[in-house]
Amino acid sequence: MRILHLLDHGLPLQSGYTFRTRAILKSQQRRGWEVAAVTGPRNGPRDLAEETVDGIDFYRTDPVPETISPFGELREIRAFARRIDQVVAQFKPDVLHAHSPVLDALAGLRVARRRKLPIVYEIRAFWEDAAVGNGTGTEGSLRYRATRALETWAVKRVDAVAVICDGLRHDLIGRGIDPGKLTVSPNGVDMSVFGEPLPYDHALAETLGVQGAEVIGFIGSFYDYEGLDDLIAAMPLLVDDRPSAQLVLVGGGPMEAALRAQAAASPVAQHIHFIGRVPHTEVDRYYSIVDVLAYPRKRMRLTDLVTPLKPLEAMAQRRLVAASDVGGHRELIRHNDTGTLFPPDDPAGMARALAALLADRDGWEGRRARGRAFVEAERNWALNVDRYAPVYQKLTDGMASHKPWPSPPALNM
Repeated sequence: MRILHLLDHGLPLQSGYTFRTRAILKSQQRRGWEVAAVTGPRNGPRDLAEETVDGIDFYRTDPVPETISPFGELREIRAFARRIDQVVAQFKPDVLHAHSPVLDALAGLRVARRRKLPIVYEIRAFWEDAAVGNGTGTEGSLRYRATRALETWAVKRVDAVAVICDGLRHDLIGRGIDPGKLTVSPNGVDMSVFGEPLPYDHALAETLGVQGAEVIGFIGSFYDYEGLDDLIAAMPLLVDDRPSAQLVLVGGGPMEAALRAQAAASPVAQHIHFIGRVPHTEVDRYYSIVDVLAYPRKRMRLTDLVTPLKPLEAMAQRRLVAASDVGGHRELIRHNDTGTLFPPDDPAGMARALAALLADRDGWEGRRARGRAFVEAERNWALNVDRYAPVYQKLTDGMASHKPWPSPPALNM
């Protein structure tokens, strides 16, 4: 089986998107499939048109000049489709596997129709909801509604759809999509990367000034929807109850400057530590010094529909997990069993939940073990990758009766 993955961006860039992609492609390689990936114009300029990163062959698409919407998006689709077509001629895949956003599916559909190839579209989040979560869009706006309609159009025309969680699956069924067309391929952990936690890194803890403290941590991107402002706001209340509590924030993103200013003005500023971005190969050192990984996502459509990856990595590292009680977290965390759920958008409620968890040391080891067991049994990429096999096989077996699609509609955003 030869699969060509169509990506918004990929390695060596680092993001939750690229880490999931890497896990999928490496797991497919270990299964014996031949895989390659084409990254779109938004990956940015690269020195090489083709390169191998971490044993994966990547083909790059040149960026296109920026212009107003929707003309910029149309240029991107055309440029990406041309590059995909070139790679198809060279790699000769059996299946095209496009990953969100929907622009990738639209580019892939053009090539799939021309080359008579089956295409799978994998949705990690709806583009319109991601824009709202990132602060670049408004729910219910003309652009939001147009993007949503375009997503639905694409889903109806690809051969199969994979989604990362039940929230997205139920939403698509509500749009009239045949449930039989949908497969859930949940977020998972590559246990070859996160399988064995490091021992407590005393030197790192001492350098950060958290040796012997009760450490709350966040490792990820600093977007508004992550709710880190609520976590910082909870710290004075938490320190009142647990004086040794320290907060370690690893990562960066659009909200970093505002969060640093908020932390500097906090009465417990000395308890809040910003680390910045660290190489992915160094992340497990920071996991080793954290007692509780906190994920205080705000309640909105994006966080209710989409499951994050980071809590799974934390469970694989045998860390305690505490998260806001939103739909995406409820698919991953069983309250007071594998983790703790606290009210979203509520710093006081968050502080109470974290204080209670820190005080319950007798229950820590059991929670750690149950969280780790959940990831090994249900969110392990060595097992998750098998979900693609029947989808690919059905599509390749059925290509003889494949019918062409109509032309994509014009973008109207």
